[in-house]
Amino acid sequence: MKLTHTDAAGLRVITVAESRIDAAIAIAFKDKMRSLTDEAPSRVIVDMSHVDFVDSSGLGAIVACLKQVPDGTSLELASLTNTVAKVMRLTRMDSVFTIHASVEAATGIDIANAS
Repeated sequence: MKLTHTDAAGLRVITVAESRIDAAIAIAFKDKMRSLTDEAPSRVIVDMSHVDFVDSSGLGAIVACLKQVPDGTSLELASLTNTVAKVMRLTRMDSVFTIHASVEAATGIDIANAS
């Protein structure tokens, strides 16, 4: 389970560097996300640009991450691929999560070049 993160301007961007969030990695995903959000700034953006597939276990893990963030911390999603965006719409999770077209749209800064 490969997740990386960058902190900038009072927020944390977590990049999921996996093509799938499914039953095989759902528990590891949730555990790693917990460790990255426990002491995170009050706003966390999850960059999903590399994720091409989410099954029901993966969706459950993403929802569990939302529930496990500390009080006062927001967990938002960004850069969903078409397939993952469709899953979010079909399951109505697009009404539960704040979803942004891109990390830059969510933050107003180019995280890749932020110091």
